[in-house]
Amino acid sequence: MAENVKPRVRVPKTASAGEVITIKTLISHQMESGQRKDKEGNVIPRSIINHFSVTFNGAPVIDVDMEPAISTNPYFEFEATVPESGEFVFTWQDDDGSVYEDKQSIEVS
Repeated sequence: MAENVKPRVRVPKTASAGEVITIKTLISHQMESGQRKDKEGNVIPRSIINHFSVTFNGAPVIDVDMEPAISTNPYFEFEATVPESGEFVFTWQDDDGSVYEDKQSIEVS
């Protein structure tokens, strides 16, 4: 299991029905590509977040497969339309099988 992995998410607390909102996410992760070597010349094993997805009230919003070329601490910023109050669920999947999740609610008036 990767160490010090911490997801961070920013979703507005309120919005109007049908409003387009901006969502920002970042997960702290070393994202080791598996192509570097240590001081002794041994290949450092690959360890990356390989999948990121978001749902809103169970409906898919975004679904991303990540490859070793992605940077350390992957950051995603995207827009979503919110038709009703509900909950966003953010899920990151690690090469080692770990799953990191965060949930954020939004109130729509």
